[in-house]
Formats: sequence, structure tokens, C-alpha cells
Amino acid sequence: MKPSALILSPEPPYPLNGGGALRTASLLEYLARRCLVDLVLFAVDGASDPAEGLPQGLVRNLLKIPLPAHSRSLPARVARNGWRMVRGVPPLLDRFRARDEILRQWLPGRRYALGLIEHFWCAPYLDVIAPFCRRVLLDLHNVESVWHERAGAAERWPVSAGHQRFASASRRLEEQLLPRFAGLLVASPQDQALLPKSAGRAIVYPNSIPLEACPPPGPKQHALVFSGNLEYRPNQQAIHWFATQVWPVIRQEWPELRWRILGKNAHAIRGLVSQDPRIALTGPVENAVAELASAEIAIVPVLAGSGTRVKILEAWAASLPVVSTTLGAEGLDALPGEHILLADRPADFAASISELLGAPERRSRLGSAGRILLERRYTWEAAWGCLEREESLLG
Repeated sequence: MKPSALILSPEPPYPLNGGGALRTASLLEYLARRCLVDLVLFAVDGASDPAEGLPQGLVRNLLKIPLPAHSRSLPARVARNGWRMVRGVPPLLDRFRARDEILRQWLPGRRYALGLIEHFWCAPYLDVIAPFCRRVLLDLHNVESVWHERAGAAERWPVSAGHQRFASASRRLEEQLLPRFAGLLVASPQDQALLPKSAGRAIVYPNSIPLEACPPPGPKQHALVFSGNLEYRPNQQAIHWFATQVWPVIRQEWPELRWRILGKNAHAIRGLVSQDPRIALTGPVENAVAELASAEIAIVPVLAGSGTRVKILEAWAASLPVVSTTLGAEGLDALPGEHILLADRPADFAASISELLGAPERRSRLGSAGRILLERRYTWEAAWGCLEREESLLG
């Protein structure tokens, strides 16, 4: 008989929309092939059903924990985070932790060989599920303290001071909580090295995407493309930096060039780009890889964050050449100049783009090399191989 596993996730794994969902879905699919999986999700009042798109038969039992909606307006977010700063509580840990009584009532009588908690935000649920699991793992999509440190470095005061406060609070909690797990999953060796020394055993489980056939060749638009959740602050910082520091140089050199921005929550950055008719906000797209394939170059001007960028994997899936900052490509086993071009100064970023725009064969070689690397290292099947080598930990 198959063993049982419990997964607790603060965000739904399906539909496959965004890096967090893709990572959680990959682990759900892996465990469902080996275990009878019970899944716990949070259902935000007024939002879509978190079970929407979940493949039929993938999980045995599904628990949806109601979560009150909260305002996403700027005054409301400032008030929430100001109160968190006063208390020294990192964002989102308080939001999800407040609902643990429902899970406590649901768990008695259940037993699991493995418990898996997604995101550091839900790490305190270890106390709730540990009595019912032989072992519990924590999947760290990011190293939260590092995420805040880098976010603060890319912001101005007083926002920067808030992130530094949250970085310190996150680090204290990491030192307290991480050693208590049977193991940790991290996105890259770089994230593994950034964990507290006391963190315990960590397995590198890379971000990955389901392997699709390479999109058929079609008409290319003379365009750059950026993709991501546009409400995510590092994406907003990236777009602002590129729009103010790089795009003016590129658009002058290439007068017919367009810049397409793909992703949900376009309202969050519309004010940054709405004055330029050569910049198009497409909103969410059904197939990101196919949309990316119609452009000439993917840009990843990321200045903050942790983990690894799924937007690069999707560009490689489209055989699209990528120009990124060094931080944007952190954690990926890519050779600069062979799989990706890296540039951190605005002038260098612009020069790299210009070089590729003028060299179609170079674009093709770079995009093909990225696709080959993706197939070898960053598909779901490739990532699952990392877990198969750790069966003693996974049970």
C-alpha cells in the first residue's frame, strides 16, 4: 500500500501561473506518483477556488482553510507592515498562522509518512502537523531573510529600513525554526549557502517547468519581452530600472523596437510605462512559452530577490536568448556567453541587447543552448531526480 503524505501550501499549485505555483505543483506531482496525498490550501474570501485546475484524482483529500481577504491598497499595506515592524513579525507569517485551529481539528486520526510545508510563511505550522507525520520537510522558495536584505538594498528610505527590520526578524525565526525540520528544500546551491549554519540538512531541488515541445517557428516581432507577476516588488523594481536606465538608450538606437510586458496585475506598473506607445502591457497569457517565443530577446533586469527565476526557464523553453543581471540568473547552472548574457550596468545591459538585435545567428545559438540546458537540468523530470537520490529523507 502507498504511504501517505501531507502538503500544506499558502498558495494554490494550479493553475500553473507563476514560479511559486510551478514549484509547489512539481512537488505535488512527484509525491502523488509515490504517495496518497492530502493537500491543505487557503481559500481567500472572494477569490477564486484554490482547487481550480487541480487535476482530478491527484490528491486523496483536500482541506480548504478560509482566509479573510485583506485590502491591497497602499494605505492598507503601509498600515499592516507598519504594525508588523513594531512587532518584529515578517510579512505573511502572521496572516497564515492565525488559521491553525481549523487544521488542528481536521488532523486527529490521520497519519503520514511525510509532511511537506510550502514557503517559510507557513513554517510555524510544524508544531501543528509534526505529531501526525513521521518526518516534516520545509520547501524554501526563497531564503526570506536574504530576500528582505536585497529588497531593502534596492529601495529608498523608509522602505529600505522596513526591509532591514524584516530581514533581521526573518533571520531570527530561521535560526529558531529551520533546525527543527527533518530537511529543507532549496532552489539552488547558492540559497543553500545562505542558510543559517544551524539550519540542518538541505536538499537542492531546482525550480523547474513541465517540458513542452519547442513552439513551432513563427513570425518574430521586433520586440523585447519581460514576463512575471507585476505585483511582485522585485519585478516592479526591474521594470523601473530598465525603463529609466536602459530602454531610453535602446529605443533611440532601434527606433522600430517594441517592449512587451507579460503578466498578471498589469495595473501595478502601468504608471511606469503608460506614456510610451512602444511599450505594450499584455496582461496574463494562457501560454507564456508561446508568447515569449514571438519576441526576439527576453530581458531579466532583476535587482532583488532570492531563489531562481522561472521567467528564464520559460524563455529557454521558447528557445529565446536571455539578457539578465547577475542576480537575475543566480542559482542557474548557466555559462555566461553560452547560455545567457549577463550585464549589471545600464550601459552594458543596453550593449548586450543591441549586440543580439544585430546578430540573428547569435540569438539563435544562445536560445538553442538555453533550451538544451533546460531539457537537461530544469524540467520536472530532471528536478525529480534530485529527490530520487534522497529517498531516505523522503521516506
